[in-house]
Amino acid sequence: MSSEPGQTSDSPLEAALHTARARILADLTARDVCDAAVVSLVEDAVAHRRWWAEQWPEGVDYLLGLVAQDVQDALLEAYGRWPLCTVHAAEGDPHALAVEPELGPDPHWVCGKEGTVVAPVGRLGAA
Repeated sequence: MSSEPGQTSDSPLEAALHTARARILADLTARDVCDAAVVSLVEDAVAHRRWWAEQWPEGVDYLLGLVAQDVQDALLEAYGRWPLCTVHAAEGDPHALAVEPELGPDPHWVCGKEGTVVAPVGRLGAA
């Protein structure tokens, strides 16, 4: 199924968007915050980034990190910080992980307090 004439479901753009959706949903599920409203936030982020990548095709490699940041921002507005850092959970100072690099391939969830890499985006359940 394609959204644009000539846009096939196995195009690099569609593959990157499907991967981003699946990996973000995996992280949300790993932290037990994946309900219908949150899935809608993910879908909105993916739709927005589809348009963005159509305008800047060279940015396809950055979609995973950007969708993760978009979902994180949307969750902050609607629910609060996500995902919370588990590295410092015992210290009683809850803070969210950040996506690094902010614009680049191979994004990771990083504790901003110490710069510790917690997990690649999409792999919070393995962390």
